Amino acid sequence: MDCLKPQLLASVAVGTGTDGGVPSPIFPNGHEGVWAPDGLTYYRSDLANAMYHAIDASDPSRPKEIASFNIATALLPLPSILAHGLSLSDDGKRAYVAVIGIPPAGYDPSTPANNGFAVLDTSQVQARKPNSQIKLISTFLYKDGSLSQHTIPARIRGKPYIIQIDEGGSGGLSQAGWASACAAKVPLFPMARIVDMSNEKKPTQVSELILEMNNPANCEQVLPDIAGLSIFTYGTHYCSVDNRENTTTLACDEFNSGIRVFDIRDPERPKEIAYYNPASETTKSLGSNHVTFNQWVAGGPDWCSAQLHLDAAKGTIWTTCQDNGLLSLKFTHGVWPFPESSTPRGKQN
Repeated sequence: MDCLKPQLLASVAVGTGTDGGVPSPIFPNGHEGVWAPDGLTYYRSDLANAMYHAIDASDPSRPKEIASFNIATALLPLPSILAHGLSLSDDGKRAYVAVIGIPPAGYDPSTPANNGFAVLDTSQVQARKPNSQIKLISTFLYKDGSLSQHTIPARIRGKPYIIQIDEGGSGGLSQAGWASACAAKVPLFPMARIVDMSNEKKPTQVSELILEMNNPANCEQVLPDIAGLSIFTYGTHYCSVDNRENTTTLACDEFNSGIRVFDIRDPERPKEIAYYNPASETTKSLGSNHVTFNQWVAGGPDWCSAQLHLDAAKGTIWTTCQDNGLLSLKFTHGVWPFPESSTPRGKQN
């Protein structure tokens, strides 16, 4: 193969049964996905049908579906379960899949916890056993968040964790939802959480990375700031770590809150060490989802919603925000990297 002359090897409808693999029980509708670390299996989430699909790409000219898993069926009778982002363990034998819970009418403390992540056993897929099955091992679900976005496996000081990131707050993504969260004194906006995975059958939260704008005590001051807006305002979307095997740092794109960076060397006491708020734009960018979602206001805050890439050797982050485009940022005052920070190729997230 010549990387200067890429070639299309396949364009097929996987999961339909015509790919030579296992037909999906429901016609698949892809949303997000991730490769197993060995590059031989692609896992695709199916938001509309609450499913995860495993696609064998060992022959890249003939990809085929070999297993699927319905998260809504697995978690019955919990309501309103959907599928979103996911991550894989380094050996490919575990999938940490987002479990989306959507509050239909704002925060309701009587509704069962239905948002968070699930741990799936994908060892049969990894081993390519005939009729491979994906099995549920455990769940980590909570009420003070919604629209679970993605997960990051991390090892901090030798101990395994999952960093769980939401896309919606306790009451969802609407004015009524934010007001209901404020009244109930729970966080209005999404955030990241650090979950101890020492016992994968019993994930245990050790901390929340909560900013002042997400502190329920401040909601009366924050609500006027987002009057007339909806969908995404403040809070997390995508986060990244410096090194999955020796994690020291978490960086998050947080929509109107810009880019936030946290020291998580002590996972029980994470602390913010740096932030960047991109300049306001007065001219619409045609490629901006901020514009197409009709949330853009001239002179208002940008939407930062993409993955971030940390570089410990250079002390930089690069990412994109919807209105400002590509950003290359450098830390000042020596706040990062830490002496033990590193970003080896292929070990970031």
